[in-house]
Amino acid sequence: MTHEFDETTLRGVLGHMNNDHVDDNVLITRAFSAVPDVVSAEMVHFDGDGGRWQVVTATGAQETVTIPWPGGPITERPEVRREVVALYDAACERLGVTPRPHA
Repeated sequence: MTHEFDETTLRGVLGHMNNDHVDDNVLITRAFSAVPDVVSAEMVHFDGDGGRWQVVTATGAQETVTIPWPGGPITERPEVRREVVALYDAACERLGVTPRPHA
């Protein structure tokens, strides 16, 4: 059964991703979704199996994409950060982008 995170965790992570990591959302969805020409992306949900983003393409089409966590299912809040960072690093590698250091 998929782990569901509480509302406080969801709000905190989604707020952080959508306010501080706008470009990372685009990078991750460009690398791991089948949607072509992603120009913007907002993380809208996540659970123990992966993250969900609402993307907009160059033509204005909108689509929701789900991307599984690289390390497999998770159940703890600190694991969310680990998995998002892993997605970011893998997206950089896949797209040939130099990743920035992680604090």
